[in-house]
Amino acid sequence: MLHKPVRPVLVVIAHGSRDPRHAATVHALVRRVRSLRPGLRVETGFLDFNLPSVQGVLESLAAEGVRDVVALPLLLTRAFHAKADIPAVLREAPSRLRIRQADVLGPSPLLLSALERRLYEAGLTPADKSSTGVVLASAGSSDPEAIAVIADIAREWWHTGWCAVRPAFASASLPRTEDAVRELRALGCSTVAVAPYVLAPGFLPDRIARGAAGADVLADVLGPAPEVARLLLDRYDTARAPLPAAVGA
Repeated sequence: MLHKPVRPVLVVIAHGSRDPRHAATVHALVRRVRSLRPGLRVETGFLDFNLPSVQGVLESLAAEGVRDVVALPLLLTRAFHAKADIPAVLREAPSRLRIRQADVLGPSPLLLSALERRLYEAGLTPADKSSTGVVLASAGSSDPEAIAVIADIAREWWHTGWCAVRPAFASASLPRTEDAVRELRALGCSTVAVAPYVLAPGFLPDRIARGAAGADVLADVLGPAPEVARLLLDRYDTARAPLPAAVGA
């Protein structure tokens, strides 16, 4: 009798926050992921502030006899957490676990679709694109690679028909959201919208919202948007796929 191979458990690794809205939003996103693939086991671990911790989740899985795990960073860019924090936590995991670390979520066309979904939910329509300037407002990072990726996303998004798209950052980098709003006004965009490129509410998203006071439209965080849930599954599928055979092997 043939047995179906057991699918690796998906462990979503979230940053964590003292703000209770953060964990609530993460759990809502994970529920949507489960609804899209009912047979997949999905667990959530937090790096800080919230429980369960990533280490606690991994130890529990190992104690149950789980062997294979895909660890998926709930991050939009490859900055410090993806490059240092998460690999360090995974190195401390029980040795019986075989862990593959999935890529971070961004950049992805699905995230651009989710950003547009949030803008339309906030009152814009596709007919408004050519007259609307958008601030792509991210949390910010001291990592030059992460900053460059945000700028690239803004350029790519602009080419889909917006009047203009400008990146902005809530910390570590400039310009701030309010500066980008003023720049789009000066460019002559008749409507200015702020699209938070963040996954869940918290301290820095609140700073983005304050900086959006001079804009006409403020979209919600990406949160449990259907496109984000689909993207998590795409990253999971890529991570669990068999590695290509080496040439000449």
